[in-house]
Amino acid sequence: MPHVNHPSYEKLFEIPPGYLNIMGYVDASEVNGPGCRAVIWVQGCLRECPGCFNPDSWSFEMNELVAVDVLVDRILSNHQNEGVTFSGGEPFWQAPALAQLAHRVRVAGLNVMSFSGFTLEQLKGEYAPAGAQSLLNELDVLIDGPYVESLAIHSPTSLVSSCNQRVHVFNPDLRDRLTWASDQIEIHVLKDGSRIVTGYRGQMNLFENDL
Repeated sequence: MPHVNHPSYEKLFEIPPGYLNIMGYVDASEVNGPGCRAVIWVQGCLRECPGCFNPDSWSFEMNELVAVDVLVDRILSNHQNEGVTFSGGEPFWQAPALAQLAHRVRVAGLNVMSFSGFTLEQLKGEYAPAGAQSLLNELDVLIDGPYVESLAIHSPTSLVSSCNQRVHVFNPDLRDRLTWASDQIEIHVLKDGSRIVTGYRGQMNLFENDL
């Protein structure tokens, strides 16, 4: 298990089985992976990388507990979604529930992608988070490695946000669909008037009413 120094880390163990603690969710995003997809931002990360796009995701405190069943129904009810992306936060700290979700949407014909601050080697290693291999088994694409501000890339042709990160394509059907770019952003206006600004250069503001 990686060294744990985050003061709210113990909250991770309060999440009931079959639930996720999420920071946010959007449908029909086109800047978080191939095609049009649902995006789930999980709550909780230990790294606290300088320049992180979502510092509000660092805390493991309960933000929004959502059942996997509810999220699967929501994802599949929007027919624009052809895939699902897990971001955060660190998805692999909630790997068991995400693996359940990923399996169910893949059975329904969607593809699944995840970002992770861990490298693929770490996720396959002895000290990987619980359930990491189960989640890896369900992924079509993995973007691995922490964001390193000094290695940042801002390019319309880059799939990653810093040059240490790697794109692992486990599903060959997606090799010709790697077309998103690290300097694209997207604004989603929610029913309550709040906005989510997402994309590699976008700061995710879930409750921001004025841009």
